[in-house]
Amino acid sequence: METLETEKPLLKPISDHSVDMTRHHGRNGVVSILLQPFQWLQMLSSRLNPSFVVGVVLVYGLNQGFSGSIFKVVTDYYWKDVQQVEPSVVQLYMGLYYIPWVMRPIWGLFTDVFPIRGYKRKPYFVVAGVLGVVSAVALVVFGKVPAALALSCLLGVSAAMAIAEVVIDACIATNSINIRSLAPDIQSLCMVCSSAGALVGYATSGVFVHRLGPQGALGVLALPPATIIILGIFFYEKRSSTVLLQKNKKDADGLGVAVKGMFKTIKYPQVWKPSLYMFISLALNISTHEGYFYWYTDPKAGPAFSQEFVGIIYAIGALASMFGVLIYHKKLKGYSFRNILFFAQLLYALSGMLDLVFIKRWNILLGIPDSFFVITEESFSRIISKIRWIPMIVLSTRLCPLGIEGTFFAFLMCIDSFGQLASKWSGGFVLHAFGVTRHEFGNLWLVILLRNVMRFATLCFVFLVPDSDHLDDLVPSEMLPKNQSEDADDDIKLLLLATSSSSSSSSLTIEVNLPLEDESSIASNHNGRHTIILLQNSPSRATRTFMDYDSIGQAMDGICGLYERKLKEINPSLRNLSYDIADLYNFMDGFADMSALVYEHSMHAYLPYDRQWIKQKAFSHLKRLANGGR
Repeated sequence: METLETEKPLLKPISDHSVDMTRHHGRNGVVSILLQPFQWLQMLSSRLNPSFVVGVVLVYGLNQGFSGSIFKVVTDYYWKDVQQVEPSVVQLYMGLYYIPWVMRPIWGLFTDVFPIRGYKRKPYFVVAGVLGVVSAVALVVFGKVPAALALSCLLGVSAAMAIAEVVIDACIATNSINIRSLAPDIQSLCMVCSSAGALVGYATSGVFVHRLGPQGALGVLALPPATIIILGIFFYEKRSSTVLLQKNKKDADGLGVAVKGMFKTIKYPQVWKPSLYMFISLALNISTHEGYFYWYTDPKAGPAFSQEFVGIIYAIGALASMFGVLIYHKKLKGYSFRNILFFAQLLYALSGMLDLVFIKRWNILLGIPDSFFVITEESFSRIISKIRWIPMIVLSTRLCPLGIEGTFFAFLMCIDSFGQLASKWSGGFVLHAFGVTRHEFGNLWLVILLRNVMRFATLCFVFLVPDSDHLDDLVPSEMLPKNQSEDADDDIKLLLLATSSSSSSSSLTIEVNLPLEDESSIASNHNGRHTIILLQNSPSRATRTFMDYDSIGQAMDGICGLYERKLKEINPSLRNLSYDIADLYNFMDGFADMSALVYEHSMHAYLPYDRQWIKQKAFSHLKRLANGGR
């Protein structure tokens, strides 16, 4: 006998309790949004390592962001007011600042090949910190010194920043390769920290210059390197035991292998083409910063901005950079590198025209005040610059082969530094050729126009960038090094962690014994990594199913096969299957839990991936099949 429920009214009177509940949910929504950054940091710390996250914050936030912004503003005023140097000469000096950055492959070789007491990263943090502290203190203690000596001390500060960044970048490259789904998140963390540090640095730089003077403000540059020394002491790193015997021979062999592997890797079109684009995009963007800076601080020719307001301009620009990082992280990281870089470069070229409007003072004719216009222009330019820069960094991490990731990533960054050096020096020569001096700015607008034309010309080279995203395999299997296990046992115990996307409590831990593979097997089977797919139809763990495959591609075939069998069950007469990728995604979302475990040969361990990773891999797999398997 069936029981019929009486119909309930569709509309209910609004009570005070329901209003309170609405307000309560509203407050919960705000709190949830505010907690998202902390939950994100907690996720990164749990998936990676807390000391690694702290290292990124200190190196990118304090050392690069804060110290870099102070360095930029204070040295501009130092050369202009203390040393009284022409803007074209300062451009050449600024190019010399990039020499330590050009030497990044050498720092990378040291960190990869020459460990100190068994540690590859920790000691070099300490070395970088000591060099930075000594160089910054020397500038303040010795007073006004000859330009050559001052330049040497500033190069020491720049070298300290470069070495610290190379060390943390080696760790970033390793983690981006091992857990590729987190590569955009790691770069977003770097950029957020850098922008936040720059925000604080630029906001206070004008005050430092005004209160302490350009020379006294240089002493602030000693504080960030001091924290890098502390980081080197407490940074988590496993000590290697391979350096205890035959150290000299191992170092020589390791150096030869690293250099040979680096030059072998750069010969592949998948690697040298995007590297060439990164160099071209930076080199063709000739720098006019010093001429622009001298102009807008000049009391006669320009708007005569004060020291404090110059700091405010850069600080708001740094805040805008954080929005650029947020836009990329939330909306753009799933798009292909080529599409992002094309439209970002186009917008970057268009934003450069705002500088031309400002130089010609057309903003005054339009009734727009100088302060408002320059802040708007700086904000828009910084947002576009960040969106343009992050994909190139993510792409660089994806081009690094394991084993020499520190060296090769430093090599790619060295190419970028060469591009920036070429930008600074070419800008200095152009300023000199057009007669732009400390007090003469009549042709500055022509220099700005030439720079903008070069930015548009860069669009012709975007075809060098691969039309793939951060999850696609960019490094050919033959480029991967042959790793040897550090364990002497015949077997290795692996911890398989199948994380559930629905609840942290529903995780499964399995311990198995697998025989170690020989080197040739590891190299040849890298693209065919053993994959386990976990499916759970309902919240009950009793419905869990594990599907075992020899490769990621076979796993994606298996998931697509499940969906295709379901379509045939619905319509048995159907012969030619055709479905949209959105339908496949809906099928995947129908599972209470879907995750993957992929065997990483370099770590001899299984790494967990979530449902979103499986979706992206399935899409890439089907796209390759549609293109005839290419």
